[in-house]
Amino acid sequence: MAIFHLSARAPITRASGRSATAAAAYRAGALICDERTGLVFDYRRRHGVLEARIQLPGGRHLADRQQFWNGVEVHHRRRDAVLAREIVLALPTELDADERAELAFGFAREIADEFGVGVDCALHAPSRDGDDRNFHAHLLLTACTVDADGVLGKKAERLDPIACRRSGAADSVSWLRPRWQDSVNAVLTRKGSPERVDH
Repeated sequence: MAIFHLSARAPITRASGRSATAAAAYRAGALICDERTGLVFDYRRRHGVLEARIQLPGGRHLADRQQFWNGVEVHHRRRDAVLAREIVLALPTELDADERAELAFGFAREIADEFGVGVDCALHAPSRDGDDRNFHAHLLLTACTVDADGVLGKKAERLDPIACRRSGAADSVSWLRPRWQDSVNAVLTRKGSPERVDH
């Protein structure tokens, strides 16, 4: 049975002692040396990471995760900076591995284009001791805008709930949840599955 899940996690902030480099390395099962602090985050032995890609607006992918997230760290100078935001998605078990990947990476591309940000999308398998249907994706979004060439810009206002409240604009989750519902249901329809999700 298809289950809807899209949750926005607490942002990655310096004030909470977190870094974008550590967050990206952990989610992607990668090695990243943080040039700002000198810390090394090595999660290459982490189990369950199936694939990870960085998506830029306009359809371009970035291969160098270390360079990209170090760039984000340097770009944000404040001690209390919001560096990144995270979204977690449940991927339908009705789909095979290729279909789940296409769905998740396609949604990451939509987010990158809609909000003008970089999106590091990591596909995860179910944990060893958990529900074996729990395929999911972690999407790490830059808190600043990014152009099609990877150049970092100003704060992505539409991802900031406080900025949205001040301006009276709808927050990002009000776009993300129905869009993810529609994306999942479209794939299930093409697959011939009678299952549907509702946000």
